Amino acid sequence: MSRIMNKSLLTRVAAVAAVGGLLFACTSNESDDSDGEGEQSAVSNNDEPGETVTIGFSGPEADHGWLAAINDSAEAEAAEYEDIELRVAEGTNDPNQQISQIETFINADVDAIVLLPTDGDALTEVATQAMEAGIIVVNVDREFSSPFAARTTILGDNYGMGVSAGTYACGIIEEEGISDPVIAEIQGIASLPLTQDRSQGFADALQGCGETVDNQVSAEFTVESGEEVASNLLQAAPEIDIIWNHDDDQGVGVKQAFDNADRDEFAFIGGAGSCQAMDLIESGEMEATVLYPPTQAADGIKLARLLAQDKGLSDLVQVEVPTRIVLNAPVVTEQNVEEYRSLCFDS
Repeated sequence: MSRIMNKSLLTRVAAVAAVGGLLFACTSNESDDSDGEGEQSAVSNNDEPGETVTIGFSGPEADHGWLAAINDSAEAEAAEYEDIELRVAEGTNDPNQQISQIETFINADVDAIVLLPTDGDALTEVATQAMEAGIIVVNVDREFSSPFAARTTILGDNYGMGVSAGTYACGIIEEEGISDPVIAEIQGIASLPLTQDRSQGFADALQGCGETVDNQVSAEFTVESGEEVASNLLQAAPEIDIIWNHDDDQGVGVKQAFDNADRDEFAFIGGAGSCQAMDLIESGEMEATVLYPPTQAADGIKLARLLAQDKGLSDLVQVEVPTRIVLNAPVVTEQNVEEYRSLCFDS
């Protein structure tokens, strides 16, 4: 069975999965040993070449280091498999253009679509149309407004980023014995749900050590806005113990503001995991950064291939690909920076 299976069947099963939590897919991980009586084999052949899979990929305009890494990692991952034919649409921030791209993929009858939507609500209808046409849709980073619009969703953990940053901040406070610490937070765009989730996670984690944010400002995920907002923050707060900046791209400007003001009395924690942040961590100019994986689209490519070839995740007892995967938000420090260096991106 494959996408190559009856399209109306795929649609019906996807609907059941969305409503009832069932998952669909066949598996290539079942034992061929008749003595095993149906037991799963511990050996996976998921990476062995299989039936060629045509995957359409539509991502954002690469106007931000993390977004560029999303696109690059998707193409690099597809190149690792000889059985993937990848069709890449031009990166865009225009929902209407992206809708047209998905319609083109539908008309081309691709096997799967991996999509980081410019706007989850705006792309929901066309993604649902793809699913109804029997095309597997893998949703990346920004969720659709309907569970019927995707077979699988892969997300970074925005709330978890805040929890990781806040928990790490509490550790600093305890380790250094800071009484009545002054904690500052530099958000990205304050109106975005992802920013609100990060801030909520940070606040919730700080509650664990009885602390709150004293100074909260917001930038716009750009170097220029980061420098401007951080400069204003430093003028408003003559002493700060900990600063968490949500985004390492805007963090380039944030760090410039710190240098311009000759301020380094605080522990500086970043977010996302840029190569520049990891360089600063190694040089001792930055305490840590919280990873927001730029590999989400690459993971989407891998899962789209598995789904189209009716394979599952070999490391799970459940033999099918989950409908929702939330990636971890680890803290990168001087002690483990080399472990995560391969995942960094250029701001």
